[in-house]
Amino acid sequence: DDEIQTDGNRSGHFQNGEPANEDVIRIIAAQLAEIGDQFDREIQGRVVNDIVQHFLNENLSREEITQHLSRVVRELTQSIPSDMEQEKAMLVLAMLLTKKILNTVPSLLHRVFNTTVNYMNQQFHNYIVEMVSA
Repeated sequence: DDEIQTDGNRSGHFQNGEPANEDVIRIIAAQLAEIGDQFDREIQGRVVNDIVQHFLNENLSREEITQHLSRVVRELTQSIPSDMEQEKAMLVLAMLLTKKILNTVPSLLHRVFNTTVNYMNQQFHNYIVEMVSA
């Protein structure tokens, strides 16, 4: 729908057509990356392997996989520091799980990317808009 840049990022516009503040987005991305690095060390391989199996199961619908992703993210959120915003932690965990899944099975790119974007739009759309506009 929107232009996708070669680094995988969408062009500097939100879905409603408003221009995005590139500096704010870069700052938020750097913060999320730092949090992701911390979480990366805590996610065990068996969690990733379990969710990979769900993505590989052709009999599961996108909704069933999205529900499983949501459940895994909620479970992982229980191990994060209590002083961190839950929405931010869940957003980072979803992105980090996506990265780990794709590093494990790159052929799942299309299915994993679409599922993660769908999950993030369902769960965090308002939070993301608030973060960028703050």
